[in-house]
Amino acid sequence: MFTGIIEEIGIVERLSQVEGGWSLTVQAATVLDGTALGHSIAVNGACLTVTALTDRSFTVGLSPETLRRTNLGEVQPGEGVNLERSLAANGRIGGHFVQGHVDGTGVIRSFHPEGDSLWVTVEAEPALLRYIVPKGYIAVDGASLTVVDVLPDAFTFMLVAYTQQHITLPRKPVGSRVNLEVDVLAKYVEKFLGEAPYAIRKR
Repeated sequence: MFTGIIEEIGIVERLSQVEGGWSLTVQAATVLDGTALGHSIAVNGACLTVTALTDRSFTVGLSPETLRRTNLGEVQPGEGVNLERSLAANGRIGGHFVQGHVDGTGVIRSFHPEGDSLWVTVEAEPALLRYIVPKGYIAVDGASLTVVDVLPDAFTFMLVAYTQQHITLPRKPVGSRVNLEVDVLAKYVEKFLGEAPYAIRKR
């Protein structure tokens, strides 16, 4: 379990193909503290298991499902990624309950500054938008954010100055894919009400 409060921006060292899948190594500092083999770190919002550690980096494996659901198969050496360690039982939930189970991806449509804040619009498929509501929670590349408005094919949110400085999103070009995780409560409510089955397709 995570909270969507990004602890640091790591730097991709390498993405390499290994037997049966892919391996991702990320240079980091803060998230290495207290981390051991087998622990979980969210990379751009995807909960991944640490398979190797050094004093300056960690390595995780990427399954075919992770590659299908996320943008991690597209990262390049030198690129920044959002990092968060799994929540300790006595930790503070500064964002919202984030599972690290990415539902799918969206595409950045636009950035518009307003004062020192930044409006962001992200396109998403109807299968995802059905779970997104104004003033509800959304995790975008692992960052816990509050939805402002939901459009027929997109949703909007605003980044305050502090958040802009501590996540990768404002540095990405328009058209970039971002990982999305909707509030898990919406999916449970849908199931209990007997609505259409939860299913998110790859973009």
